[in-house]
Amino acid sequence: MPKSGILIWKYTPMLRVLLPLTIGILWQYYFNISLSQSLLLFMLGILVLVFYLLLNLASKFFFSWVSGLAIQLLFISLGSGLLFVKNSKNHPGWIGHYLQQSRLFILTIKEPLIERSKSYKTLAKADFAFINHKWEPVEGDVLIYIKKGPATLSIEPGLQIILNGDLQPIPNSGNPASFNYQRYCAFQNIFAQVFLKGNEFEFLSKETNFSLNCWLANTRLKVLSILRKYVDKPNQISIAEALLIGYREDLDRDLVAAYSNTGVVHIIAISGLHIAMIYALILFLFKPLQRIRGIKYVQPIVILWVIWVFTLLAGAVPSILRSAVMFSFIVLGENFGRRINIYNNLAASAFTILILNPYSLWDVGFQLSYAAVLGIVVFSKYIFNWVGLQNKLLKYLWQLNAVTISAQIFTLPIILYSFHQFPLFFLFSNMLVVPLSGLILYAEILLLFISPFSNLALSMGKLIGWSIGIMNHFIERINLIPFSAWKSIQVSIVQELILYGIIVSIAWWLIYKQGKGFLLAMSLLLIFIGLRSFDFIKRTHQEKLIVYNIPQHEAIDVIDGRSYFFIGDSLLWKEGFLQNFYLIPSRTMHRIFPAEKLSNIDVYHNLISSNHKTILLIDRPLRNCAQMPKIKVDALIITQNPDILVAQLAQQFDSDQYIFDASNPLWKINKWKKECENLHLRHYSIPEQGAFMMEL
Repeated sequence: MPKSGILIWKYTPMLRVLLPLTIGILWQYYFNISLSQSLLLFMLGILVLVFYLLLNLASKFFFSWVSGLAIQLLFISLGSGLLFVKNSKNHPGWIGHYLQQSRLFILTIKEPLIERSKSYKTLAKADFAFINHKWEPVEGDVLIYIKKGPATLSIEPGLQIILNGDLQPIPNSGNPASFNYQRYCAFQNIFAQVFLKGNEFEFLSKETNFSLNCWLANTRLKVLSILRKYVDKPNQISIAEALLIGYREDLDRDLVAAYSNTGVVHIIAISGLHIAMIYALILFLFKPLQRIRGIKYVQPIVILWVIWVFTLLAGAVPSILRSAVMFSFIVLGENFGRRINIYNNLAASAFTILILNPYSLWDVGFQLSYAAVLGIVVFSKYIFNWVGLQNKLLKYLWQLNAVTISAQIFTLPIILYSFHQFPLFFLFSNMLVVPLSGLILYAEILLLFISPFSNLALSMGKLIGWSIGIMNHFIERINLIPFSAWKSIQVSIVQELILYGIIVSIAWWLIYKQGKGFLLAMSLLLIFIGLRSFDFIKRTHQEKLIVYNIPQHEAIDVIDGRSYFFIGDSLLWKEGFLQNFYLIPSRTMHRIFPAEKLSNIDVYHNLISSNHKTILLIDRPLRNCAQMPKIKVDALIITQNPDILVAQLAQQFDSDQYIFDASNPLWKINKWKKECENLHLRHYSIPEQGAFMMEL
């Protein structure tokens, strides 16, 4: 580790270009800078650089900062321009412009079919849209859901289809603090989705030229077929698929939650750990061959080829792509006899990934991957030296724990901010799972090579299944321990940054024996406690209503201070995935807990009343009460698909707002909306506009 931050800055030139590139990407994303403005900034950087180069030697020494400023401007403009070009919305052929203008599209299938309960799912690239009696080229990817049928099974990567259907923009639930699925898809260049029946598309042709995407898709299918043939049980197959090539479609949701709660989700979220294992395996296999002449030139070629084939088969997700780039730099550096600066290596790999895909900056896996590696590089040596051990086995186990602890230090703020929980038994679970998963990965690679020999492959498949079964059972048992994970942690982005400041300050104090680091850490800790205390106080005074957007379900939280009363389908009390995905993020953000009765808000059957608002739920047909005077309510929530007319409601209730929740079918909501428009009534469609929130 360099002796100071100044030396890191001096001997890590890639860091000096990575930071302005990142600033440029963020600048473009949050302020939507035009391409011409980015070009103007680039030209300004060129002019400043030319000005510096024209100075005499003495002036260059005096204005040495000018060259640094020019480089910063150049890379800020580069980051801004890259994100502008990467964003398909900025292109004239963006598919979003044509969703309301055409029903005829030509698409090319990109991925194999994924089977669901009632349909198949695949991803396609939009090629053409039929506009004004001619085919216009378009850009963007489309999620396709196809009803099961004989023709559906003929769909494969590279196949071109023409469809006649309504493409819809990717929806977002709009639930408070929920996962932004619309943004996630946009970062993957996916902007539309369509639900098709067998008679709404026709096959056109299949690509005859070599396509890397098609080759990778077919190779992944072959790997999956081998695993499914020789590994028996579904939960064992799904873990084997995720561990080897990062295929996560078959994973059981409860099993994924168990891996996440115990701090070993990185095992199934394919990452640098897998690349490191494969790199170590190749080095081990080449070790007996070192005396062969010319082997030193063959070894790096084989290592790079295996790493990149594995990376592509795993989908080239940012976490593994970063590792592939980093290990490539290590291999090339060692081959050319250059000493590797790990900080420069990390910065160079991050720079390369952001050049290829600037949206990687928002990928949590990308963030966690770099934070973990940086933590290992900075802290593992010091943590390992805490305990002096002579026994080799104990020494190895402590080294493994030292690496695990080091990786958690810089990932902790990201985990708290993104996942709102912290696994308390991560040390214990990683101690068994990491080495066991490495052995399973090696066994799976061996299975691919011996798959033509059925008897050998069958034995290896049973061994792999047995090992995965042990690992799954261990994780599930750990997950059942009370308080295995500290949950419902709410940390804002500002608090996350303050946590990083505290960690860096404490490290500065402990490593460099600087008292200023301790004082700075304590000051930041006081600010952190103050911000959290202020938020807790603010939450004790909240009174609000949230109608969630959960397809085909009624879900309402009535919030009074730190308590909430839930109104909704009984299924939502039991289904853990629906709660985790739709409800818990909001409840964590609002810092609320369930209560049978609220202090300041009354909930009686379908009536919700506070000191300021009255809300009525309509979930059944109305009785004929034409002679009664109108009842004043602030909002009517129509739920559970009742057989009613808006005109009936308007006769009996004087309401400021009509809310149609997601338990109603969309066709009926559209019918009610037209009635509201004819009667000049305010209305809100939750399936189309997202969750509804009201202060009470």
